[in-house]
Amino acid sequence: MKLQNLKDLYVDALKDIYNAENQLTKALPKLAKAANAPELKQAFETHLEQTRHQIERLDEIFDQLGTGAKGKRCRGMEGIVEEGAEMIEADGELSVIDAGLIAAAQKAEHYEIANYGCVRTWAEMLGESRAAKLLKETLDEESETDEKLTQLAERIVNPEAVHAADNPRSM
Repeated sequence: MKLQNLKDLYVDALKDIYNAENQLTKALPKLAKAANAPELKQAFETHLEQTRHQIERLDEIFDQLGTGAKGKRCRGMEGIVEEGAEMIEADGELSVIDAGLIAAAQKAEHYEIANYGCVRTWAEMLGESRAAKLLKETLDEESETDEKLTQLAERIVNPEAVHAADNPRSM
């Protein structure tokens, strides 16, 4: 990879996040299936639909740039997805596992928020106003998802996990 200017870095980062989003379309159904709390299952399913729309936005940006979206493997998301898979495979109290699933999902959200923040800023600086608008939409969705997961953890999942030792319900 040769990075001669900000546009090269921008395109490279877009390819990275494109691969990350595609990895998530495979991971989110597994997280939803593993979740015990109905609200958590729904949150993962809702975010899967959002992720599909985010990929469509990225496709539009790549079309505008006249370049392909493929060619980059996002190792950062790969590691985060692997950690989530470990939680899916864990055995134990269901509410504790749900708390771990939320933590895994929030790691992915924070990674995406960081990436979308960078590429949106670069799009603005490069005069790619349509792309900047699309990236801002996605950045806002990622932040909203993170906030929903935090609320779900604080209202339902974590309080249940705190009391798990008092009421064991393991599978």
